[in-house]
Amino acid sequence: MSNDGFDRRAFLKSAVVGGAAAAAVNVPQPAQAQSGAQATASPGYEFLNPEEGAFVEALVDHMVPADNLTPKGTDLGLNIFIDRSLAGGWGKGDRLYMQGPWKQGVPSQGYQVPLTPAELYRNGMAAANAHCVKTYKKTFDKITEAERQEFLLALQGGKITFENGPPARLFFSTMYQTVMEGMFSDPMYGGNRNKAGWKLIGFPGVIAVNYQNVEKFRDKPFPTNPVGIADMS
Repeated sequence: MSNDGFDRRAFLKSAVVGGAAAAAVNVPQPAQAQSGAQATASPGYEFLNPEEGAFVEALVDHMVPADNLTPKGTDLGLNIFIDRSLAGGWGKGDRLYMQGPWKQGVPSQGYQVPLTPAELYRNGMAAANAHCVKTYKKTFDKITEAERQEFLLALQGGKITFENGPPARLFFSTMYQTVMEGMFSDPMYGGNRNKAGWKLIGFPGVIAVNYQNVEKFRDKPFPTNPVGIADMS
């Protein structure tokens, strides 16, 4: 992976914040956001339809490629984590204020669009695919790795505006957030398979009672066998 893009070190060191800074233009209303929602879901997915599943699988494998550190994103279950998140309370906007008014906001004002996260994701994937077809003649999952890199960097940098979709930078930051969460969440939620993300950074898991080892292992790799929630039952 290129060091100026989604290389592994950059991925692990930062998380996108302030996604609501994107301009809220051409945002479909919630009723429109469900178009295509009746498509037959891919086996194993609760929310994603086949086209959306292909998009997410390509996304997580691009952001988290297989290397000497971890397997690729789909092998880590990041696509499963994202699907479950979109199908669950977070995706449905259970804790979001959704009464409006819907005006363009600044980063400090947080989420400022009339869409639940699931609706944002669904509309964003459709708009992203439409942009890729117009630009590269193929949907996101079928374009080359170099083209995906180019598209995602432009999306991240605010150089793309969707013709008919949600704010592009907000869509990117939401995708990136969910990939990060899937990488380091408890495995019971579908991602971080075999605790690979935790092992990568030396995180002990649920039982974080290693204060006595702080000085002992300062500036040294911390040996750990992470404990997840399922291990406690």
